[in-house]
Amino acid sequence: MVQAACLLIVTVGTLVYTIFKEKIHTIELKNKLGCVLIGLTLGVMSSFLGIGGGPINLVVLYFFFSMTTKEAAENSLYIIFFSQLASLVSSLVTGSVPSFEPAVLVLMVMGGILGGVCGRAVNKKMKESTVDKLFILLMVLMILINIYNIYQFA
Repeated sequence: MVQAACLLIVTVGTLVYTIFKEKIHTIELKNKLGCVLIGLTLGVMSSFLGIGGGPINLVVLYFFFSMTTKEAAENSLYIIFFSQLASLVSSLVTGSVPSFEPAVLVLMVMGGILGGVCGRAVNKKMKESTVDKLFILLMVLMILINIYNIYQFA
């Protein structure tokens, strides 16, 4: 429930920011320490929120590094990948990997790779404004799912 509530707050904030981003002046951060601190913060959030951390990654990358929505989406995937990789290594080192069906894991990995390849191809063909509209629609869907999850676990 706590995770869903945190994700709800972050997603609502991201939605508001995305709707009004044309009126918000962005910066282009070059300071190495600032970049490390932002990366660390996003990595921690991505590890805690999982793929749900993606929307906040987009806003932070857009605001602090003046990236377009498309550029921020691609870079967000790198942040999520490396934070989840660190989480996996931690689980392997501590021996806390839950049991799973290897066939399911293989199918999920194949699906993730195929989804990434297809998403990249579609992303290249879409206009920036269409990507923004799709992003807003997906955030609204995430908000509804988080409200449902909070209700279920309350």
